[in-house]
Amino acid sequence: MRERPDEGIDYSEQPALDEVFWTQALRNPLNRPTKTSTTVRIDSDVLAWLRSQGKGYQSRINAILRKEMLASIK
Repeated sequence: MRERPDEGIDYSEQPALDEVFWTQALRNPLNRPTKTSTTVRIDSDVLAWLRSQGKGYQSRINAILRKEMLASIK
């Protein structure tokens, strides 16, 4: 399949990828976003609570922020 040229592909039955398609498209669940190291000031009690939940508190912070980001985009 890799050796076949792209020119031989018949796209005539492929539906148009309009704006509606792209607004409903899902991101690749296996794609991992690039991480950026940063410094953030967090209230001591909030950080203590996050750490008390067990290992992975930074991942939980990221998940909370991502959830808020996605909610605000919709």
